[in-house]
Amino acid sequence: MNNQLSENVLTEQQEVAEQAAIEKRREHLKNESARLIDMAGNEPNSALKCIHQLSVAGGATEATYIAIEQRVVADQDPTGAYHLALLAQNTPDLPIDARQLIELVVNKGDNDQLLALLKNLPLPPVEVIKAKILASNDGEAIGKMNAYLQINPEGYGSQHMLASGQADRIVPLSPGGGLN
Repeated sequence: MNNQLSENVLTEQQEVAEQAAIEKRREHLKNESARLIDMAGNEPNSALKCIHQLSVAGGATEATYIAIEQRVVADQDPTGAYHLALLAQNTPDLPIDARQLIELVVNKGDNDQLLALLKNLPLPPVEVIKAKILASNDGEAIGKMNAYLQINPEGYGSQHMLASGQADRIVPLSPGGGLN
């Protein structure tokens, strides 16, 4: 009986400690969200910095994602749009208009960003991307696009290729990155 009482006390203490840890994490995310909303609202060209810090924090409030999206749109930032669109594609309940972000990348992005969209979105706008890359007359980008579309003619992106058993990876949009 004494052992049972001790186990019950320990279980209650563990539950209280777990609840305290959850509350501490919730408070941390709330504080990080407020900081990121402030940054996105007041610092031009801060979308990538916000997205990175959001990733480090492990999440944020809906208002944080909306503030970052507004920063991307205000700055017409194709790199920020690409990364936020990937987040939105991989987390369907985010309050982000991925189509708007994808359009921004297609309209303002460079060929590396277009190729990354083609490869990493589950359902990329293949024909629009093809037309933009072909119109650029960039032989290297056209070659990379054609090579990718040769193995994936429908352009289903990484989600389809992973589901079909082909190995693939998310391609970062950084100097020297791109499709290899």
